[in-house]
Order: sequence, then structure tokens, then C-alpha cells
Amino acid sequence: MSTPPAGTTEKRMFSRNDYLAPLPIPTGRKPSDVLNIIWRKNEVFLDIGNYSIGSTVMVMWPSLMVFVFMGFITPAPGLIWIAALLIIGIPSIFVIQGLFREVPLPIRFNRQRREVCVPRNNDEYWIVPWETVTAAATQQSSVSQAGKATMGLLVIGFENPDPHASDNNKHFSLGFNCGGGTTAMALWECMRSYMEIGPEAVEDQTARFDRSKGIWATYLDDLIKAAKLRGWFVTVLWEGFCGIFIFNTLLIDVLERWKLNPPPDLPYPDIIEWSKPLPPEQWAKRSPELEAAIVKRETELAGRVEAQS
Repeated sequence: MSTPPAGTTEKRMFSRNDYLAPLPIPTGRKPSDVLNIIWRKNEVFLDIGNYSIGSTVMVMWPSLMVFVFMGFITPAPGLIWIAALLIIGIPSIFVIQGLFREVPLPIRFNRQRREVCVPRNNDEYWIVPWETVTAAATQQSSVSQAGKATMGLLVIGFENPDPHASDNNKHFSLGFNCGGGTTAMALWECMRSYMEIGPEAVEDQTARFDRSKGIWATYLDDLIKAAKLRGWFVTVLWEGFCGIFIFNTLLIDVLERWKLNPPPDLPYPDIIEWSKPLPPEQWAKRSPELEAAIVKRETELAGRVEAQS
């Protein structure tokens, strides 16, 4: 499956596609795990999961609060509750069903071998060379009476290394609802920077998977940490009121403890061995093509900074 070269941008009236890989050259954005997709990170591998129950709650709960507020201030709220049932109720049924299913296995990026393990169906998996992974930030806009609405994805694609694979088993892609554009680039940089720079280049929130305290004790600790950074007024307003009533962070904590404490690990014996550290002299190296592409891209980014200053 051919894709435009990394660094290419396609713009149309209501859409934009930014192609990020292959080859995985710098985007110029700081790595940011905006969706908390990093499940494990160490010196050997990075696990990326696409089961984001927290993001789902953060999208659906504010909508529910809006309907509740409208229901209280409307003299005849019947239509409001019907709309809430359709818009919030039906997706909630699918979310509840998903809570009783197994969490999908993560995709593992091995920086020492420069390979990616992609779990598939029927206990199968692919080992894909890192430099063949494709990535694109896609963005779509629509205009209505309510104004302009923009949605986007980070789409990461993998090719089956088996040349004899059937047509329906040659390609696999993963989409992350992060809004596209620069946000998608920042999310992709978590993977790219980890593989090309190292674990220290990427901040993560994996400590939330090892909660030694209860929900309320953890929430209080988070409030104290936030207050030291931003003061108590902003903390009570944002982490306190908005955190509980607008985004329901306590419910998110409950669900993440249930489904992702700890996150699922790859169970394949061969991959357990594949995930063990290698001596530095056995680490895989960048291809000359990627090395040249990174140097060229870094020169372009440095030129942009100079032009803006």
C-alpha cells in the first residue's frame, strides 16, 4: 500500500492530510500523550493501547450534564430527555457492553530491535520493521448553522510481512480520535521520539496503572500536587468542580482500575523473549535512507525557526 512521502501535506477545502511516515522523520512537535495511550514504557519497548475508556467518559459525561441542565431549566423537558436518550443512551449501551469484554492487546514498539509487534486475531501477531510503519494526521471539517466543526484522527498503518498473506490480512491500521492536525503529530511523536531518541524524550502517565491508594486518597493527592503548581483557587475550580461534575474523573479512575490495572501484556512466548534487552552492540541501526531524511528534515525545521525569529 503506497503512501505519499513523510512531510507531505494534502489540503482540500474541507480536509487536510499530513503524512508522517514512512520514513519516520521529525514533525517539529513536542511529544504529548493526549489520549493516555502509553501503557508501558521502559528501555526496551513501548506499549501503545487503543482502549481509552477515560476519553470516552470525558466526551460523553459533559454532554450528559448539558442535557441535565437543559432539562431542569426547560418547562417541558420531554423532548430534551428523548434527545438525551438517543444521543447519550445508545452510545452508553455500547460502552457498557465493551466493559465486559477483554481489553485489546497493545501494540509493542521495540526500540532496540527497531521492530513493532502487532497482535492480530486467533493468537497471531506480526513483526513489522519500524521504518515501514505508516502514519498520517487526517482532519475533516463541516459547516452548518451551528458553525464549523472539525474532527480528525491519527492513523497508524502496518503491513503484514508475510508475502503469502491473503488479501484481507495484508494491512492493519489503528485510528486515534485526537482531533488531527498538530495534536495528532504530537501523539505520533510519542512513538517516533521513543524509537529514534529514547524513553527520556517521552513523558507518560503510566503511574496511574499502579494505584496503591484508594480512589479518594488518590484524588486528594492529585489535588495537592495541582495546588502546588497552580494554587488552590484554580485547582478547586478546575480539578475540583470541573474534574468531578464536568469530566467525572472519579468515574474514570474507577473504570481504569477495573479494566487497566494492570494493562494486558503480550502473552506470546516468542514475544516475551523478543522483548528482553539486547547488548548495545546488537541494537539495530537506522537505515542510511532514514538517517539522510532526518538530517534533511531537521535542517528544514531549523530554517523555519530562524525565519520566524
